[in-house]
Amino acid sequence: MDKKSSLKPIIVTALITALVTAGTGIAWFKLMGYHAPHSISVPASGGTGAGETKQLYTCGMHPWIITEEPGLCPICNMELTPRRGGDQGKPGEAGEIRVDPVTVHNMGIRTTRVEETPLVHTIRTYGHITYDETSLVKVSPKVSGWYDKLHVDFTGAVVEKGRPLYDIYSPDLLAAQEEYLSALGSPSQSLLESARSRLSFFDLADTEIQAIKAAGRVKRALTIRSPADGVVIEKNAVEGGFVNTGTTAYTIVDLSKVWVEAHIYEYEMEMIEKGLDAEMTLPYHPGKVCRGKVSFIYPYMERGTRDLVILLEFENPDLFLKPDMFAEVFIRTKGKGTGLTIPSESVIRSGTRNIVFVARGNGRFVPREATLGIPVDGGRVHVITGLAPGETVVTSGQFLLDSESRLKEAVRKMMEPAPPPPDEEEEAEEDFFGDMEDES
Repeated sequence: MDKKSSLKPIIVTALITALVTAGTGIAWFKLMGYHAPHSISVPASGGTGAGETKQLYTCGMHPWIITEEPGLCPICNMELTPRRGGDQGKPGEAGEIRVDPVTVHNMGIRTTRVEETPLVHTIRTYGHITYDETSLVKVSPKVSGWYDKLHVDFTGAVVEKGRPLYDIYSPDLLAAQEEYLSALGSPSQSLLESARSRLSFFDLADTEIQAIKAAGRVKRALTIRSPADGVVIEKNAVEGGFVNTGTTAYTIVDLSKVWVEAHIYEYEMEMIEKGLDAEMTLPYHPGKVCRGKVSFIYPYMERGTRDLVILLEFENPDLFLKPDMFAEVFIRTKGKGTGLTIPSESVIRSGTRNIVFVARGNGRFVPREATLGIPVDGGRVHVITGLAPGETVVTSGQFLLDSESRLKEAVRKMMEPAPPPPDEEEEAEEDFFGDMEDES
């Protein structure tokens, strides 16, 4: 072996080191015009005879580094281990890498089996508490007049059905009272009922009408009472102020039941349905869990956020839940049967592909592209294609394996034999006949 040939493996090893540290190995290989074999052999000092057979040593992380004496790997500086003859010639999947069992332990590589589990997914999202729109009540005078007195004079007041809200003075109400008092002395029952109905149409309670009958005279201002239980969330009435017919004086809402507007992603739409159980926790009261149900699913997406809003319904008898509170929401879906699942940490997500490393035994690992479905409870993910039941996948240390797999692939491409140069005689012959064709 001449001196030039014996130096080539050493040059290759040095260039691979440059590939790892500076990322320029490919350019150097092309500049040198060198194409090495698939296994890089680092010769020991002194060399051996052509016919001698010795124990060879290799690196568990870089199996193409082969030496005749123990030492350190020129790439990762790990201690070389004895190379087993049975490791050669075994067929494997594309991209398969081999790691010494001792190195596997030192790398902290852990594995688990692909299992078939129920595809149950708990949706975890956020939401905010809002009013139950079905319980909103607006109080508006049926006649024009003046607010003579306010019995509820601030927003946020809790009112009960039948509680006085305000007294109103109105010429229309005065005329209606006179008509009613006149009808009381009339023998016509229909006339009396008509006069009484007119007063009730002005939202006067039966107690007010009875008070007019008992007094036997017209009252200057009449009291309008609350039509429902709830909390005043809007107040436009001002004592002494004039109000037109139909103007909103108060807005009242019942807070004994509230809604929560929760947001879910598009891929979760299939799993959501009315009646599902929901849980909610609030930042201001850690540890307290409120339980409700999905009551409505909006039939359109939010344009700005590209998510779907759903309404959850919660009982609130003690008014513990306040509108506009932020909440963390959990909705447990019913699932879609069973399927193959693996731990989520097993997947290397590159943005365009999902890679999982499959353990083949004896320190062999294979990168496998997988098609993933929905996340599954327990920190797992549904695997649609790419894995089979019972296979073993790597759950820890797969990023080191991925780096090794990429490095091995890059070195393999660099070491592919260069295409043979075109025969000079053939080129000359092609040029000769080409010139003749041009002349003709």
